[in-house]
Amino acid sequence: MDLKNHIRNIPDFPSPGILFRDITPLLRMPDVFKYVIDSLIEHYSPDEFDCIVGIESRGFLLGAPIAYLMQKPLVLVRKQGKLPYDSLSVEYSLEYGSNTMEIQIGDISEGSRVLVFDDLLATGGTLQAAAELVESCGATVGGIGLVIELNGLGGRDLLDKYDLYSLVQY
Repeated sequence: MDLKNHIRNIPDFPSPGILFRDITPLLRMPDVFKYVIDSLIEHYSPDEFDCIVGIESRGFLLGAPIAYLMQKPLVLVRKQGKLPYDSLSVEYSLEYGSNTMEIQIGDISEGSRVLVFDDLLATGGTLQAAAELVESCGATVGGIGLVIELNGLGGRDLLDKYDLYSLVQY
């Protein structure tokens, strides 16, 4: 299946000069969304991971069904101020600004092997922040799964120590 047929391009979002790759069209098509989830699961063995991390917000849409199907706990990495419990935080740069991500203390057990999901890799700042949060819990990032990878923006190079898998490259 050619997933590019189900990804919408939105110019100048969220700021001028950015071409946003929107996965919401594929979410509206159950057969395409099923293909995405099945393809990501096929790449990873559930026996190799202790929990799944979904990154706010579209990473939740991938992480939740994968955690359910793999029968693993789901842990959320969210933007600053969105988690109700004591949290660890990391500030990071985006291709169009900066942000802070957080994870609740105690959500990942020390020594765990973690599989991280997000919709897209661009410059890698968000995923690097999530990986730092996982590692600050004393866990290991065993893999990073994505729908989209934007080549030429340095994200893969920034995350070269991780097993990175993407379904579509631009």
